[in-house]
Amino acid sequence: MSDEHRKSEYKKGSLTLFGTVAMGTGVMIGAGIFALTGQVAEYAGPWFPAAFLLASIISAFSAYTYIKMSNKYPSAGGIAMILHKAYGQSAVSGACALLMAFSMVINESLVARTFGTYTLQLFDVENSTTLVPVLAVGLIVFAFLINLAGNKYIGAVSKITAVLKVGGILAFAGAALWASGFSFEAASASQNSDSSFTGFLAGVALAILAYKGFTTITNSGDEVKNPNRNVGRAIMISLGICLAVYMAVAFAVGSSLTIDELVAAKDYSLAEAARPALGQYGVIFTVAIAIIATSSGLLASVFAVSRMLAMLTEMNLIPHSHFGMPGRIQKHTLVYTVVLAAFLAVFFDLSRIASLGAIFYLVMDIAIHWGVYRHLRHDVDAKAWILLSAIALDAVALGAFLAIKSAADLPIVIIGIAAIAFIFAFELFYLRGLRGEDGVRASHHQHDA
Repeated sequence: MSDEHRKSEYKKGSLTLFGTVAMGTGVMIGAGIFALTGQVAEYAGPWFPAAFLLASIISAFSAYTYIKMSNKYPSAGGIAMILHKAYGQSAVSGACALLMAFSMVINESLVARTFGTYTLQLFDVENSTTLVPVLAVGLIVFAFLINLAGNKYIGAVSKITAVLKVGGILAFAGAALWASGFSFEAASASQNSDSSFTGFLAGVALAILAYKGFTTITNSGDEVKNPNRNVGRAIMISLGICLAVYMAVAFAVGSSLTIDELVAAKDYSLAEAARPALGQYGVIFTVAIAIIATSSGLLASVFAVSRMLAMLTEMNLIPHSHFGMPGRIQKHTLVYTVVLAAFLAVFFDLSRIASLGAIFYLVMDIAIHWGVYRHLRHDVDAKAWILLSAIALDAVALGAFLAIKSAADLPIVIIGIAAIAFIFAFELFYLRGLRGEDGVRASHHQHDA
C-alpha cells in the first residue's frame, strides 16, 4: 500500500470544545436512554435509576484513565494509542483495540435498530420484524453518506442535534413528571420477583453502555482544538450532561409505567411511557426526539470508529485491503464500519446487540486500566488506587452480567466469549506473520549488502 493511500489525513484542531461535547453526547444519548432504559429495568427492577447513577460513577473512574493519557498523548484513534503505549505492538494491543472498535460498531447497530423501532411507533404496522432492520440499514447508509462529506458537516449536524435532543428529552421528562404529580409510584409499586442485587449489577453493566460514548472524544484526540486541555473537559462535561438527562428520563418513565409495562415495551420504552402521561401527541414528540437522537448518535459513532480503524491499520495492528476501492484509508474503514453495523442490525435483536456490546467494552476497558497501571501510571502521573478501583468496578459489573445472562441467554454469552477468543487468535496469527515478513526483508537486505 502506498504512503499516500495509507495516510489518514487527520485534520488537527478541526473540532471545537462545544463541537466535541456535542459529538460525545451525540453518541451517548443516541444509544443510551432510548435503547437501554427498558433493558436496564429488566435486570435492575425498580432500582433502574440507581443503576444509571452507579454506571455514571463507574464511567467517571474509567474516564480518569483516558483523560490522563489524552492530556499527555492526544491522538486521533486515542484508545489504540493508549493500548500501544501500554502493551507495545502485541496481540493484546491489537485485540483490545478491535474489541473497542467492534463494541462501537455494535453500538451503531443498536442505535440503528432503536431508530427503526421508535419510528414504527408512529404507524400501525404488524410486520415490524422486517421493517425494523430495513429502517436501521437505511439510517446506517445515511450516516455513511454524511461522513463522506467530512468533519465540517459532522460538526455542524452534531451541534444542532445536540441542542434539539437534550432540550427535547428534558421537555419529555418534565412533562411526564408533571403529569404524574412528580411521583415514582408506578415503578416503585411493581413487584418484580426476578430483581436481585446480582440483577441490579447486571443492569449497571448495560447502563455503562449509555456512557461509553465519551471514548468517542478520546478517539478524536488531536482533531480537537487544544486537546491537552479540551479532551478532558469535553469528557467530563459530556458525562455530566448525560447523567442529568438519564436521571430525569428514568424518573419520568418510572412515573408513567410499572416495571412489567416497561419491560414489555423495552425496545421503545420512552414512547410507551409518553402514552399515559402525554397522549398520542406526546408519543409523536418522543418519537421525533428519538429519531434525532439516534441519527446524530450513529453519525458521531461512525465518524469515530472509522478513524480508529484507520489508525490501527497505520500502526500495523490489523491488515487492510482496498477491495478495489479508490481513495484514502479512512474511506475504506468507513465502508467496513457501516457494512458490519448493517449486518448486525439485520441479524441480531436489541437485547443481544446490547449484551455483546457490554461484554466487549468491559473486557477492553479492564485491559486499558491494567495496562496504564502496570506500565504508564508514573509517566502520566495517574493515581494507582483510582486505576485499580476502575478495574474492580468493571470486573464486578461484568461478572454479574455474565452470571445473569448465562442463565437467561447462554448462546449469546458463548458467542461473545468465542468472538473474543477468535479476535485474540487472529491478532497473534497476523502479527506473527508480519514479524516473519519483516525478518525475511531484513535477511534479504543483509544478503544484498
